[in-house]
Order: sequence, then C-alpha cells, then structure tokens
Amino acid sequence: MGKRLVFIGAGHAHLTAITNLSRYTGDGHTVTVISAGSYHYYSGMGPGLLSGVYTPQEVRFNVKRLTESRGGEFIEDKAITVDPGKRTIQLKNGKTVDYDVVSFNTGSEIATGPVDASYDNIFKVKPVENMFIARCKIMEALKKGPLNIAVIGGGAAGVEMVNNVWRIAADMKVESKTKITMISRGKLLHRFPPRVRKLAVKSMNAKGIALEEDMPVKENTKEKFLLEDGREIPFDFAFVATGTKPSDLFKESGIPTGDDGGLLVNEYLQSIKYPEIFGGGDCISFKPRPLDKVGVYAVRENPILMENLYAALSGGDFQTFKPQEVYLLILNMGDDTGIFNRKSLTFAGKLAFKIKDRIDRKFMRVFQLSNELDDKVECSNAASMG
Repeated sequence: MGKRLVFIGAGHAHLTAITNLSRYTGDGHTVTVISAGSYHYYSGMGPGLLSGVYTPQEVRFNVKRLTESRGGEFIEDKAITVDPGKRTIQLKNGKTVDYDVVSFNTGSEIATGPVDASYDNIFKVKPVENMFIARCKIMEALKKGPLNIAVIGGGAAGVEMVNNVWRIAADMKVESKTKITMISRGKLLHRFPPRVRKLAVKSMNAKGIALEEDMPVKENTKEKFLLEDGREIPFDFAFVATGTKPSDLFKESGIPTGDDGGLLVNEYLQSIKYPEIFGGGDCISFKPRPLDKVGVYAVRENPILMENLYAALSGGDFQTFKPQEVYLLILNMGDDTGIFNRKSLTFAGKLAFKIKDRIDRKFMRVFQLSNELDDKVECSNAASMG
C-alpha cells in the first residue's frame, strides 16, 4: 500500500527529489509539495537580480509546474504547526495535511534585531524576490533625483547587496549623486580571511561606498537609522542583511531543535526523535557538527534527501550526508568582478565573477525544466512574482 510523502518548502535541497517524483509515485506513493509560492528563487543569484545582471526568469524555478508535471499535488500555502504524534501539518489556510514521511526545506528568515523592517522602503534580503521589487522602486526613484541608500549587515550578503545596489546607480549614470552607506555591527566580513575583507573594502572604496564598522544600529524610523554613538544615517531606501535564523515552526511544534532553532537532524538528515521527519538547507541544525548557512550544503544535500526519503517509504539503506570541510566562496561585487576564496587561494577580478556566473547558470539549467525562461516579469507586475 502506498504512503503519503509531503515536502514542506521547495528549496534547493528538495529540487532533486521533486524532479524525480515519478520514482515515488511509481511505487504507489502519493506526493504533496507545499510552498509559499509557485516559484522558488535561487539565493546565489539574488544580488545579480538586484543589479539587473539577471532577470527574474533566469533565477527561479517553477516548482508548481515541476511538481504537477511529475504526478504530484502542489499546494500554495505555509505550514504553521506540525503534530508529529498524529503526523499532521496545519496550514495557514486552516486545512490539515496528513503524512507518513515529511521533509522540510523552509529556508531561513532575516534576524532583524533592533531594525524595524516593516516600512515599505526597507527590504530584507530574503525572500529573494524582494531584490527585484527593490530594484524597480530604486530605479524609478533615481529618475527623480539623488538618493540615500543604506545597507545594514557586514557579512557576505550585506557586501553583495551594497555593491549591487551601487550597480543600479552606475548603470543609470547617477552613482556620483547616490549616497550609499554600509553599516556593520562589527568588522566587515569578520568571519572571513583578512585578504577577503581587504579586497572587499578596496572595491567599496573605489565605488565611493561609505563604510561604518563596529557601529550597531540602535533604532530607526522610515527615514533614518540612529546609531549607538548617537549619529543618524538618513536613507530613502534600505536593505537588511543582518544574519538568518530558522522559523519557529519546529520549536512551536515540540520537535527537537538545535541551538539556532533549526530542525535537529542526524547524519541521514533525519530528525533525531521522529524518524519519519527529514530536512535540509537553512532550516536544519546538523547534529554531527555546525554548518554555515550557505547554499552549497543545501545543494549537496539534494541527492541524499532523495535517496533517504525513498528508503523511508519503500525500504533500503540510508545514505550518509558528509558535508565538506571547506567550500568555495565567490562574492558578486556588482561591477562584473568577484572575490574568490577557497582555502588559502583568494583573488579578485572579472575571472572570479565569471566562475561564479558559470557555476550558478549550470545549476539553474539542471532544474529549470518547466519553461521558466518564457515566464517574463517586468517592474509593472513585480508584486505578483511569487
């Protein structure tokens, strides 16, 4: 008798399994994919979406079409609670979905801290589609006059955001009239090798981007940030890239979590308490060792989840996820250059961005199987991107 397999979220770690749904349905299992939107956007190309290097159709997967074309049911909604005892999922719309095996790939949320990001001119860097909406609004505003733009967060995401928002002004030939400021609680890129930081600062200085380091934001209005030292940074638009955290879904559902609130999983990407629950990507806490919240792990979890979900449904041996100790980092610096870092090798320039672009486009080609490039998106309909 077939079992019920449910995917919560259609992110990077689920794409291989969703692409191969026929493997599950062929054995008589039913498959349901629940996601907040019909499209999933690839975060690795989000900065390029902001700057206009990529169009929306180039950076997203039509997960609804992908699911339904392979015999699965797609539900556009959000899971709000899970009852692991009854094996049920409560959706935002009030409906309940039953499961025998479930896998979570719900990503992460921006931990905004003291920043009030509820204003319509402040954009959190997730969800990724925010970047296109921001691009459209900034371009329209730049036609009317100079702007002040602020980016909060001195990590990799913040660095990419501040350089790619500069690209918008540069392409419109108004970069000299656009005041762009990055505000970092600590040192810029403090978790990365010193040379990465040095190259990033050099690139930002050349673009005229102001950098405020070791300067936490105390509070903000719609027009300005108040810093801890009492100074004010005015802005017309702002971006928040202050780190991520999993949603509270698992804690509120009584499912074991790691220190960060992510679903606590073993080496099989399986809940340490509920063997029918699996997960991948930013929403999990990997018990064997902490993992950085980077896309490379979600991508590499793809085939492991596909195999282990099949084993949980139909029997067989589980595969072990063995995360790499060292991974490649390439920062998109907005001017067709990048900063490349892997182990002791660090360099900046156009070659670095070309390598990143080639890797990202290759990944997209593997899973863009539903005529995504035909689904055009313009600023006029940006609000309906999901």
